[in-house]
Amino acid sequence: MTDGQWASLCGAVSGTSTDPVAAFIIDSPWLPSWHGVSLLDYFASDEVWFEANRRAVETFPSAAFLPGFWAEFGMCTEPSAFGARCSFPENEFPFARPSIRRIEDIDDLEEPDPARDGLLPFVLKRMLWARPRMEAIGHKVRFSVSRGPLNIASFLMGVTELMVAFKTEPERIHRLLGTITAFLGKWHDLQRGLFPTIDGIMVLDDIVGFIGEEDFREFAFPYLSEIFSPPASIKLFHNDADCASSVKHYPDIGINLYNPGIQHSLSEIHGWSGGRLALLGAIPPRDVLASSSPAEIEEAVFAQVRDLPPGARVVRSCAGGMPPGVKTENIAAFLSAVKREGGEPR
Repeated sequence: MTDGQWASLCGAVSGTSTDPVAAFIIDSPWLPSWHGVSLLDYFASDEVWFEANRRAVETFPSAAFLPGFWAEFGMCTEPSAFGARCSFPENEFPFARPSIRRIEDIDDLEEPDPARDGLLPFVLKRMLWARPRMEAIGHKVRFSVSRGPLNIASFLMGVTELMVAFKTEPERIHRLLGTITAFLGKWHDLQRGLFPTIDGIMVLDDIVGFIGEEDFREFAFPYLSEIFSPPASIKLFHNDADCASSVKHYPDIGINLYNPGIQHSLSEIHGWSGGRLALLGAIPPRDVLASSSPAEIEEAVFAQVRDLPPGARVVRSCAGGMPPGVKTENIAAFLSAVKREGGEPR
């Protein structure tokens, strides 16, 4: 992300600027196919990964991409540090197999070292390799990034098994989430230490959308609060599952920018959060951004903020991350509509 893009994004999130800003979460579900390479080549090659990201930022200079040059290995990144067996098909999404087979396995779980374990050292090496190349084209590392504690726990155990254990083994689940959260705190600290330009925290955890408010307060709120506790200008949370039971608590966690799904309107989310969140979104990613005509996309951009009250903070985007199959002309139509709203994003 360039200095100008970062300043514009911070202004939109804080409310100090009313200029329309466009930003998208982009990663492996979209970038490789758009760039014309296989998923495995994208993960395996520094050069292929960098060129895909470079092409995106140069093709769409008016869009801020989040987190920007994201070195990731799909959902395998953090679970791999806990010993999850990870599979990487040539052109399908990678996946991590559960490593906690019995609930008692949690008792023996050790906290990983993010500097040494799993795929995390390769993430850091890729970013360190890319930093001078990024800076040569005007971009800097702005966010420390991770999946959230419930998301990681669901990969280590299985989603159903985790949900059942909330009720049958709450003490062990707290132990598991505590271990994961301590690890994530060190992972974010390590990223911040290596890249002094980081001034944002980005956490992705859809599992919070699968649980009710009571479980959210017990099993998500304290652990997310710890991860988001360090100072940062932007604290971005992605949960594109249902947020009705949890979104009102996000500001108290420290989150100031939320990327929702399509289950609820921006007006509803703005109201439930008491207007205390900037919202990243949220036109439908698959059915509109990927599948509609450029004219329909432009209308969707205008419509998404039409019912919001004055002063509501919105960063124009799609719900969730950029989905597979979005064409260049559709993104261009989106950005053209944002420009016509009242000022081209910088």
